[in-house]
Amino acid sequence: MSTSAAPNTDSQVHWFRNSSPYINAHRGRTFVVMLSGELLDGPRLPTLIHDLALLNSLGIKLVLVHGARPQISARLAESDIESTFEQHMRITDSAALDSVVAAVGALRLKLEGLFSMGLANSPMHNASIRLISGNFVVAKPVGVRGGFDYQHTGEVRRIDVDAIRQQLGNGNVVLLSPVGGSPTGELFNVNAEEVASTAAIALGADKLIIMGEHLRLADPQGHLVRELSPQQAGKLLAGDQYENNGVDRQLTAACHAASNGVARAHLLDAQVDGALIKELFTRDGCGTLVTRETYETLRGARIEDVGGILELIEPLEEDGTLVRRSRELLENEIQRFAIIERDGMVIACAALYPFPEEKTGELACVAVHSSYRKGERGAQVLGYLERRAREQGLHSLFVLTTLTAHWFQQQGFEAAGVEALPGARQSLYNWQRNSKVFVKGL
Repeated sequence: MSTSAAPNTDSQVHWFRNSSPYINAHRGRTFVVMLSGELLDGPRLPTLIHDLALLNSLGIKLVLVHGARPQISARLAESDIESTFEQHMRITDSAALDSVVAAVGALRLKLEGLFSMGLANSPMHNASIRLISGNFVVAKPVGVRGGFDYQHTGEVRRIDVDAIRQQLGNGNVVLLSPVGGSPTGELFNVNAEEVASTAAIALGADKLIIMGEHLRLADPQGHLVRELSPQQAGKLLAGDQYENNGVDRQLTAACHAASNGVARAHLLDAQVDGALIKELFTRDGCGTLVTRETYETLRGARIEDVGGILELIEPLEEDGTLVRRSRELLENEIQRFAIIERDGMVIACAALYPFPEEKTGELACVAVHSSYRKGERGAQVLGYLERRAREQGLHSLFVLTTLTAHWFQQQGFEAAGVEALPGARQSLYNWQRNSKVFVKGL
């Protein structure tokens, strides 16, 4: 008998249930996914194709862009042609162009073959995906810059948006390569990252996803940088941390897309197994998100947040940390609450109940999701309600707690007696619960 551990069915069911909001949100959306050239020769490529096929089956419209830099370099080396780079761009003469076309053509055929897989008992059985490539990228020459003639090195002039949308509407996956044709019939070697970001902008894509080997942005302590604004990304690019290792091109493309209408650009390390699935169908993902939008929002609660607040506070009510609140009570008092929302999920909340005559207010129902208690989110909600209290002319806040006294003391609250409570609140004090009272001046 095998002694290997069986899969944790409960965790699988839990993950699938929690992924359903993302499945619904992504259906019908347009994603531009770029695969670096290094990935196309790596062992994870077949699995990655399976994951892309899964996205297609879930109704996501896919535009796939592939790199070819290492393959072009290999072809040039075989032909004893030396590569020359200026400003991170390969100068492509007529002889080099033959190697570029050969490398890109071979990669196109390789990807077409992988998308044609349909073996029984394989992830793509009966997938029947059509991968469509063509002259969707219109290029123009870079020309002469700084005294260097870039010859057949080009830039993207435009993307044939109508033709791509027609193919996406037919359920096909569109493949864009780093070679573009010009109106004069010439071919130009173009940057794959530029193709990806330009296509995402032109199509009004919902996401640009760039995948590379070891594409991991880390802070000075080595921790993954999970979110950047385009401005923060620009500051990173201004330094030399990522210069000449490929990440600068990929981060530049993500920053360009996020600054020009693409809601979210993702940088993923394809060495992480299932990185694409984790990024798209889990709340925290596994890569770096470049976005103008705020991933977390601190705001006043609305009636549609009641369900999320109830789900957040239920465990704390069960262990006695919080007093139980009914849905009806929450609906009636929702204007008292502030929340932190993370990608559609309420991860922190608190409420303010003013006592105008005494110029004080009660801070109540302070809760932070167990997975997010190391990020000062409780203090952020507290600060929000303190500002709201000052706007209402209150001079102090008080709180009643049984289990979190130490945290409130860290936030500047001081111990007090029941007599410090407003008269109306004293009459409602639950002596059986025996909560401790803390007060903070504003």
